[in-house]
Amino acid sequence: MKQIRSVEPSQSFRLAIIANQAFSISNFRGPLVREMVGRGVTVYALAPDYDEASRAAVASLGAVPIDFSMSRTGMNPFRDALDMIRLAIQLRSLKLDATFAYFIKPVIYGTLAARLAGVPKRFAMIEGAGYVFIDSDKTSLRRNVLRTVVTQLYKLGLSQSQRVFMLNQDDKKLFVESGMVAAAKVQLLDGIGLDLNFYQISPPVLQPLCFILVARLLREKGIYDYVDAARRMKAVYPDVRFLLLGSVDINPSSILESEVHAWVTEGVVEWPGHVFDVRSWIADASVFVLPSYREGLPRSAQEAMAMGRPVITTDVPGCRETVIEGVNGFMVPVRNPSALAQAMLRFIEQPSLISEMGVESRCMAEEKFDVHKINAEILAAMGI
Repeated sequence: MKQIRSVEPSQSFRLAIIANQAFSISNFRGPLVREMVGRGVTVYALAPDYDEASRAAVASLGAVPIDFSMSRTGMNPFRDALDMIRLAIQLRSLKLDATFAYFIKPVIYGTLAARLAGVPKRFAMIEGAGYVFIDSDKTSLRRNVLRTVVTQLYKLGLSQSQRVFMLNQDDKKLFVESGMVAAAKVQLLDGIGLDLNFYQISPPVLQPLCFILVARLLREKGIYDYVDAARRMKAVYPDVRFLLLGSVDINPSSILESEVHAWVTEGVVEWPGHVFDVRSWIADASVFVLPSYREGLPRSAQEAMAMGRPVITTDVPGCRETVIEGVNGFMVPVRNPSALAQAMLRFIEQPSLISEMGVESRCMAEEKFDVHKINAEILAAMGI
C-alpha cells in the first residue's frame, strides 16, 4: 500500500471532515478530532444540520463547525449536483490540505467536491455497505436499480480518494469485486474506535434477566425478528425484560412509531426512544442483541462488549466480527426469530454464561476497539 508523506504540525495542516449529521462528529469522531487538533491540525467540521448544541459540542473539540447544504436521503440528482458545486466552492475557500468524508453522500459528493476544489488529499470511510446491498432484496426492481446507481456513484467518488477505510472483509470484497474501489486503496480497521475508559465494564443485571437492542428502528436492523423472539420468550418467561432503544428514522424502511407503541402496549418490549447516552441502559441489561441483516462493524455492539455484555447477533457481514461463537456470545441465521429465541433461551436457562461471556466481550473490546489504537492507524495513513 502506497504511503502518504507525513507532514510536520508546524505546517498548519488544514483538514475538513465532511459528514451528513453534526452529532456524529462529536459523538463518534470526537477523540479523532481532538487528536488531530493536538497535533497542530486545523480541523473544519462540515455538516448540514447544525443546531446550537451540536455546534457548541464540535467547537469544544477544537474544530471549526461549518454549515453546508446536503440532503441526507434525497435522490434528486440535480439538487445533489448543485450542492456538490456549492460545497466545492466552500472547500476551495478553506485552502485545505485534505478532506475526510464518511456516510454515503459525503463520501461520494464530498470527495468529488474536494477534487473539484483542488484539495490534494482525499480520504473516505465506508462504515457499512448500506441497505441497497442486502441480499434479500435482489428480487426488488427498485432496489436493484438503486444498487446499480449507488455502485456507479461509489465508483466515481472513490476513484478520487487516495485511501478508503473499511470495517470488515466482506465489505472490502463487495466493493473491490464490484469495481467500486481498487483493492490497493482499502485499509481495514477494527471499527471506528471506542474510549474504553468511557465505556467501563459493569456487572450484569440478572434479576430479572434483560435483553437489549440498540439501533435505529429500521426493518434491516432485525427489529421485527427481535420483537417476534421476545414475544415467544414472554409467553414462557413473563418476567424477562426486552429493551428496544432507538428512534424512528426517515429512512423508507423505518418501523412505524404506531407499531412500536403497539408492542409496548402489548407488553413485549420497553421503548424509551432515542437515548443520547446508552451506558446506564446497558448497565441495567444482561445480554445485548442485534439481529441485523448487514453492518459495517456495529458501534452499539462494541459499546455493549466494552461494558461486559455477551452478544447475540446474526451471521452476516459486520455482525460476525463481534462474536466468537460460544466464547462471548452466539450467532444465529439472519431473519430467523426461532433461532434468535433459542439463543436467548440459553442465557435464560444458564445465567452463569452471562458473566463468563461478558468478560470475554470486554477482553475482545480491549484488544480490537481501543479508539487510541484505531486513531493512530487513521492518522498514520493520512500522514498526520
